[in-house]
Amino acid sequence: MTSFTGIWVALATPFTATGEMDIAALQAISCQLIDADISGLVVCGSTGEAAALSAEEQLQALDAVLAVIPANKVVMGLAGNNLAQVLERLQQIQQRTVAGILVTPPYYIRPSQAGIVEYFRVIADASALPVILYNIPYRTGVDMELETIRRLAQHERIVAIKDCGGNQQATMQLIADKQLQVLTGEDHQLLSNLSLGGAGAIIASAHICPSLFARIASLMADGDITQAREIFYRLLPMIRLLFEEPNPAPLKAALSMQGRATAALRPPMQAATPAMRDKIQKELVLLQAI
Repeated sequence: MTSFTGIWVALATPFTATGEMDIAALQAISCQLIDADISGLVVCGSTGEAAALSAEEQLQALDAVLAVIPANKVVMGLAGNNLAQVLERLQQIQQRTVAGILVTPPYYIRPSQAGIVEYFRVIADASALPVILYNIPYRTGVDMELETIRRLAQHERIVAIKDCGGNQQATMQLIADKQLQVLTGEDHQLLSNLSLGGAGAIIASAHICPSLFARIASLMADGDITQAREIFYRLLPMIRLLFEEPNPAPLKAALSMQGRATAALRPPMQAATPAMRDKIQKELVLLQAI
């Protein structure tokens, strides 16, 4: 079973100027990231604009990444609020070989904690793949409480959590429990997660200077927090910029400046503002000196 440690990148989904998925760019970015010692990739998460992709497009994106990246380095996002449809998509996903699935609670419905437990239990029972919980209340409308997560951690196929819950006390308790691999989903919390003994991160900002993000994880594993901290604080201005406007607009602007993809998004997402583009361009120049 794959160990979900280190830096996993929440992949952006590149589009052409006419709005179609740019498979060549998706594959090129995927290869660049893995070549930079990134631990793995998450396809069709929030950064990948999964909500704007059809079910067919999501599988097309997954297949494109699997064609160029080892399966044990690929996780697929799975989200929805119709359990029957989610289970149908799960069956389609696990016709492929992937490292695992990243699953959010059902959005908009705002179920009780018991409802969250039941939702994940049904999915985990049906899954032949490792399951990563994704607690992101500001997108789903519901927070997974500590005891809920602890109950779910007892399931043999629930092995990790992407933590965007915003509760440091709960995060530290989950790390101390050692029942799940705890990865932060908040890019600016990468260093604190590793310092507390967490497993790493699933983040978007590591598209930019991925080798430096991988270096932070490696240094922390070796106990060299001083050098890891130095690198992290040099990356932090870019990390912050990438989330000043709705993700992934700033990220796609940065990728376009690097010639790696267009800045195109699907409506209602809007392109980064000119002011944001200027700030990103200046920060990219500074990062080239690292």
